[in-house]
Amino acid sequence: MLTFDASSIIHGWDNYPIEQFPGLWAWVGDQVSQAVFILLEVAYDEVERNEPECAAWLKDHGLTRAPVSADILAASLRIKDLLGIVEDQYHQKGVGENDLLIIAHAMIEQIPLVTNEAVQNMLPQNRQTFKIPAVCDLPDVRVRHLNFVGVIKESRQVF
Repeated sequence: MLTFDASSIIHGWDNYPIEQFPGLWAWVGDQVSQAVFILLEVAYDEVERNEPECAAWLKDHGLTRAPVSADILAASLRIKDLLGIVEDQYHQKGVGENDLLIIAHAMIEQIPLVTNEAVQNMLPQNRQTFKIPAVCDLPDVRVRHLNFVGVIKESRQVF
């Protein structure tokens, strides 16, 4: 099972149009319908806001939308503390509240997170400016992450 953030599924939708990559999307649809690819509710809501056609396609394929549980919320608050974020004062260059929930979901479920946020090769000193991959790599978080193309490569599918 893999969980996706909004950036990764939107990246796939925008860069691999279904009309030109029907085999890819047939496979993605199969993974979605089998609940191999899932989204946390907040990630789905972001997709729906930014790419309604993609959200409708996911819904039509039976997307599993995981709810934000008390465990996920508690884990996201622990991660927020690790980053030094106070109250709702998120840094515009770093992760936001939904990102923390999505990371916490992957951490609680012990599943990889698919994100197309850039890897920060040189980590900033201010943890509040960490992107999703950097947060996932923190010793107290340890969530495996990969991007949309990484999912395709690891699948070994030929389209």
